[in-house]
Amino acid sequence: MKHLLRKALVVGVTTLVAATAFAQYPNRPVTVLVPWGAGGGTDYHARTMAALLEKELKQPFTVVNRTGGSGVVGHSAIAEAAPDGYTIGTVTVEINMMHWMGLTKLTHADYTPIGLLNFVPAGVEVAADSKYKTLKDLLDDARANPGKLKASGTGQGGIWHLALAGMLMKAGMKADQIGWIPSDGAASGLKELVAGSIQVSTVAPAEASTLLRSGKVKLLAAMTPQRIPAFPDAPTLKELGLDWELQSFLSLMGPKGMPKEAVATLEAAMKKIQASPEWKAALDARGFGISTMTAAELGSFAAKSNTDLGSVMKAIGIAK
Repeated sequence: MKHLLRKALVVGVTTLVAATAFAQYPNRPVTVLVPWGAGGGTDYHARTMAALLEKELKQPFTVVNRTGGSGVVGHSAIAEAAPDGYTIGTVTVEINMMHWMGLTKLTHADYTPIGLLNFVPAGVEVAADSKYKTLKDLLDDARANPGKLKASGTGQGGIWHLALAGMLMKAGMKADQIGWIPSDGAASGLKELVAGSIQVSTVAPAEASTLLRSGKVKLLAAMTPQRIPAFPDAPTLKELGLDWELQSFLSLMGPKGMPKEAVATLEAAMKKIQASPEWKAALDARGFGISTMTAAELGSFAAKSNTDLGSVMKAIGIAK
């Protein structure tokens, strides 16, 4: 009897200690892994959110870029981390694309959703000194010279690659009429655009905002339902006669099996931050809109996105 009471007491104390530890989450630094390069839209969202989470939760949130493998390296690092809440990361729409291409077995189901960072629409950018003044100019040249033009902005089969392929198909061309040069993200793709190594980019206009505002890059069109408020002069594809829209999603997730207490703490902190003037100012500065989702909503959305993107990728021959 004494043995049973002693055992019950130990179990009770252990449970109490564990509950107290989780109630204090985070009580040490948190690492935020980013599968894409520094300077792009995903990196900007991650660093902005990390800085504000650090301020809100009183612990360091350190951003680490883990690029490579068209996003596989960083996404794998997030999924394979210890599920204790101290390594989380920015899981992007590519998680619903890479496995369809046979690049990885990982899917959205291998993560614990925390919250949506944002939706980010695609655009069509060219260098400021480009001979293309309109989208029609670009598409006419691509139609007349199959495979001659090159584009970039993410890995092979990444969301901005899909944006280009879908646009070309809607224009009555093959998905590879403009060749795709893989990159570690928008920043490196835009660098190649300005340098003249490629002729077009289909990254988010917000990712190119600095170059757009400095006059080094031109936005020919946006793949959005309505014109982007930050770039009102750029027409939508629909206005130009192409029925094609595409938006990426950026999210904060952790490895599968994260403690519910850690998720709840991060989710609540994100909700507060995304309603703050600091978050709005940071996104306004780069021309991003603001979109939010709870952990549960993000989980449901990611599952539907996976099915939808798989169907599109099969239709255009990217899926294996």
